[in-house]
Amino acid sequence: MSSEVHVEVTIPIATVRMDGPERHNVLGVGGWRTLQVAFEELSDRDDVACVAVCGTGGRAFSAGSDIGRFADERETLDDVRAYSAAIGSALVAVQACKHPTVAIIEGICVGGGLEIAACCDLRVCGESSRFGAPINQLGLTMSYDELEPLVRLLGPSPVLELLLSGELIGADRARTVGLVNRVHADGTVVEHGYGLAARIAAGAPLVNRWHKRFVRRLLDLTPVSQEEREEAHAAFATADYREGRLAFLEKREPRFRGE
Repeated sequence: MSSEVHVEVTIPIATVRMDGPERHNVLGVGGWRTLQVAFEELSDRDDVACVAVCGTGGRAFSAGSDIGRFADERETLDDVRAYSAAIGSALVAVQACKHPTVAIIEGICVGGGLEIAACCDLRVCGESSRFGAPINQLGLTMSYDELEPLVRLLGPSPVLELLLSGELIGADRARTVGLVNRVHADGTVVEHGYGLAARIAAGAPLVNRWHKRFVRRLLDLTPVSQEEREEAHAAFATADYREGRLAFLEKREPRFRGE
């Protein structure tokens, strides 16, 4: 497995970290494959309630694919297909993770790094963070698999603005177009990001997983079936609901408990 991606678990929060700070945490084809495996394995765990995704070093979330290795890893058409499959499979694994995911973004987040962030459920960043995909300057295209999470998150116009202009946008613009949920002062992003992850992890894990799946399902425009509707009622039969209801009521004034 590639050393470009590391997984750390401090129950109930797991961290997936892109680790190559000297080169803005870029990934080679092995790094993309390791990212896929990391998320598939975390998704199989029931002791994890939230996954934080970040880069190492404070200067970058990730600059995506390692362009410097394209001559070795993306030279022939077969190489290109294999590399594209590795990226697509990794992005699918991030999106399909059953646990809520939070991208904690320090510094730049471009190219494939932008795609990884778009696959996460929530994104927080610093005031000086920059986002973009200036690959038109390299004569390269994003594949459909790479474009899909960005278009789903932002809609076509903001994605085309990034791709056609090749410009990097700042944190305020990123929040305006819906790319990030929260912007924090530089130097506090990790603290706030893990604070959000901890708040998520403190919620009922089954409910969080259901909500994540329900929201993703509603992006599919086919009608919701009656069986799917019934699944939304299943939460009321779980221990999560019973324990959560009692804990909630205990925190409230007597009048909320019917006393």
